[in-house]
Amino acid sequence: MNGPIEKPSSKELTGPILEFLRCGTPSVWFDKALEEIDSLLIDHANCEKKAAATAMNLMYRHTAMPNLLTKMSQLAREELLHFQQVVEIMAERGIRYRRLGPSRYAAGLRKHIGKEEGQALQDTLIIGAIIEARSCERFAGLVPRLEAKGENQIARFYRSLLKSEARHFEDYLELARTSKAGNNNNCDSRIEEFVAFENELVSTADRNFRFHSGVPV
Repeated sequence: MNGPIEKPSSKELTGPILEFLRCGTPSVWFDKALEEIDSLLIDHANCEKKAAATAMNLMYRHTAMPNLLTKMSQLAREELLHFQQVVEIMAERGIRYRRLGPSRYAAGLRKHIGKEEGQALQDTLIIGAIIEARSCERFAGLVPRLEAKGENQIARFYRSLLKSEARHFEDYLELARTSKAGNNNNCDSRIEEFVAFENELVSTADRNFRFHSGVPV
C-alpha cells in the first residue's frame, strides 16, 4: 500500500531542504521507525559508515579538485564520528551490531548514474546531496516523535546531527553544480531527474525497513 506524502512539522527542518526534496516522508515510515528502533540504529550506523567510505572514495578518485578534497575530508571525519556515536548508543542499549541486507534506496539511485566520467561524478554528487537531505528530513521528523515516546537520548543525538547533515547537503550540491561534467549546464535537470527517482523510492511500498526505506508493508 502507498502511504500519504506528508511534510513533518519540525522547527529544525529548513525550508530549502524540503523544497529540494519535493516531498516529505510518509507518516507510516515514522510509525514503523518507533517500532523498530534497534533496526533504525543499526542501519543508521551502516549509513554513516557508507557515507564516510563514499567521501574517501571521491577523495581518492578526484585528487585534482581541491574544493572537493577539503569538503570530503571534513565530511568523512564527521560521518565517522557519527558512526562512533551511534555504536556507543547501541552498546549502551545492548543492541548487537549485526549485518542487515542492503536497502533498495541507494542502489535505486545509483543505477541512473551516467557512464561518462564527468557526468558520473556530477551524478554521484547529486545523489550525495539527496541522501544527506533525506537524512536531515528524517532526523527532523524523528526528533519530536522520539521525545513523545520518551526516547530522549536518541532524540537529542538526532537533533545534534541536523546542522551537520544540512551542511553536507549544501556541500554536495555546491560540488555538483561546480563539477566539470560533460554537460555542466544540465545540472539542474539532472537534479530534477534524481529527485523524481528518490521520491518514488520513499513513497512506494518497501518490504525492508531501513533508515532510507519507502512505505513499510
